[in-house]
Amino acid sequence: MKYQERIRTRSRHQAGTAKGARYEDWMADVTTALAPTLTAADRCDRCGARAYVRARLSSGGELLFCAHHGREHLPKLQGLATNIQDETDRLTPDPVGVAQA
Repeated sequence: MKYQERIRTRSRHQAGTAKGARYEDWMADVTTALAPTLTAADRCDRCGARAYVRARLSSGGELLFCAHHGREHLPKLQGLATNIQDETDRLTPDPVGVAQA
């Protein structure tokens, strides 16, 4: 069970958190703040390769995909996800000796 799911399960009975914020709103903010970019530890849910696409679903879950499976499932994800984070541009390195714009 993921850390966020354990917290959500333990705190489900609570009506709110500090300063009157709803738990769901607070948890969404924390998750976004903790994981702004995908790391080498993030793995594709389909094949286990390094993830470059994160889809946050409207139901509250998230799916991670490698570039290949991200492209394969993108049409279906667009209808289900509230946010799709695509970092496949990190796969193409900048040419050596070329200045950044």
